[in-house]
Amino acid sequence: MELSSEDALRLNVMLASRPLAIRINESTLTVHGLAERGETQVRLNPNCREQSYLRKVRELLSGHVLGSPGGYPVYLKRWTRMGQMRDESLEQMLLLGEPEAVTAVVCAPGLTDELARRAWWIMETAEHARRMLANPRVVAGTMGPVLAAYLVEHLPFETEADAMIETVRLVLQAGLLDEAHRQDLWKRAARKNAYYVGFLAASAHDLPAEIPARADWETLEARLRPLADAGNAYARVLGHALSAPGQAFLDTVATVLKKPSTQEVVTITLALVREYFAPIRPEGDPDQTIDALREEARSIDRDTAAAEVLACEPSLESELRAVRVLSGMGYGVARPALGGSTAIGSLMRRRLEPALGPVAEQIRILRGKKG
Repeated sequence: MELSSEDALRLNVMLASRPLAIRINESTLTVHGLAERGETQVRLNPNCREQSYLRKVRELLSGHVLGSPGGYPVYLKRWTRMGQMRDESLEQMLLLGEPEAVTAVVCAPGLTDELARRAWWIMETAEHARRMLANPRVVAGTMGPVLAAYLVEHLPFETEADAMIETVRLVLQAGLLDEAHRQDLWKRAARKNAYYVGFLAASAHDLPAEIPARADWETLEARLRPLADAGNAYARVLGHALSAPGQAFLDTVATVLKKPSTQEVVTITLALVREYFAPIRPEGDPDQTIDALREEARSIDRDTAAAEVLACEPSLESELRAVRVLSGMGYGVARPALGGSTAIGSLMRRRLEPALGPVAEQIRILRGKKG
């Protein structure tokens, strides 16, 4: 069984015109070509079952583009989502009419702004937009704002927390949204706190929340600044935490952990807290329970840098312990409650209370709300 002579001729004419990209609309049985001066199309006239005919069409495209009449090579499908496509093959992949080939291109490290434009013309999906906005060249190009606008518009239809978080994180990259849209996204986070987690991931030190510095921040900052300038990590981190941006960060974390919707929201937020306080724990995630972290923090005066801060300002002992505990956040804190569990919502929150209650207490200490 071969393609009809009319379809074969028209497809070969399309290919001879050196299109930039090709897509196949299976519902209308139409092959579309993107050219420098616009679009062309071929309406197919199947002479057998539609799916069999479309397979023959793709074989023709593959034979012309890759010299492989068997269609999109199976081994390439295995590489698609691993970003292992060679840069010189990317343009060819967009001429195959294969969804998997488009995914291979948007995942490739060698993706350019122009190739992103072609891939987006072929297949507009939220997953593709996220993949492409993970590429700095696309973010800095003309397609960056286009993809960000699509994701913001599509965001209300996302149902998975991790997709919401990643979407918000990506669209908040510099140059993609104006301030009005950023503020609107922040307001929407009040209804879906997974959005807040995206803000924490994208701009932990520059959140839109209007939270003032702690009342004693100016006095303490003046005392901590010489130590911070000398390289004392505790002084630097504590100074940030007590400032207005730091208080906004802590307030947002507290809001998220007060009523998290899913386990992903919890674990990602805890990891972001650890990242915020990372300078005082350069060894990374200790993977400990909240009880173990609090026990360790009781010996805070044994840490040379912390001891220097205490010598300068003895009243900050509770705050130093708090930042030490928060620097150890991670899945280890949640594991006793969540290990092996698929709980979400109110059941998950009840299980997490023994762990997240003490975390909230550390945040209250840093916000000057002890007791």
